[in-house]
Amino acid sequence: MSSKSSDAKGAKGALRTPSDLPESTRKKIAEELNRIVADSFALYVKTKNFHWHMSGPHFRDYHLLLDEQGDQIFASIDPLAERVRKLGLPTLRSLDHIAKLKRLAENDADFVSPSDMLAELIEDNKAVAAAMRDAHERCEDMKDSGSASLLEVYIDETERRVWFLFEASRGADPSGQRVQVNGAHEIMTRGGLA
Repeated sequence: MSSKSSDAKGAKGALRTPSDLPESTRKKIAEELNRIVADSFALYVKTKNFHWHMSGPHFRDYHLLLDEQGDQIFASIDPLAERVRKLGLPTLRSLDHIAKLKRLAENDADFVSPSDMLAELIEDNKAVAAAMRDAHERCEDMKDSGSASLLEVYIDETERRVWFLFEASRGADPSGQRVQVNGAHEIMTRGGLA
């Protein structure tokens, strides 16, 4: 056996944190948590992208909202990745690894209107919340209360982001101006008025 292969085997063993959960359970949970971590990195980058490229009359409000939300998303990544390590399994190692696991689409368009930014972030946050809920259910089924309780906190934070994004987007046209239809403010969506 080569020393390189022996070193790799020893390194893998060094990363196996002891746990009372069965290995098959830990692997399934780690797989789901790693995908959530990858999605969270993608959502963080998109949120910061939109924060940096915000424009229009509500620039300051949207810019600050997305900065706050980006910080919150980033703050969730380390505890989730560390939870995978507590399960005795490896977590993400590189940008390529993130790209392989993430489920959220990127947006590197030269210009995205403020209303489209908010609408896209609403959908992405909803997708992350749904993935977290699915993982939470699996964790509960597999008696992993540590991962389940951690996910509960982040589900709540994600739902709060959706709520704030939705309320910020009410009555805004693509330029960020308020829209009046029949004397009432209306909600704009990507396809037009809702």
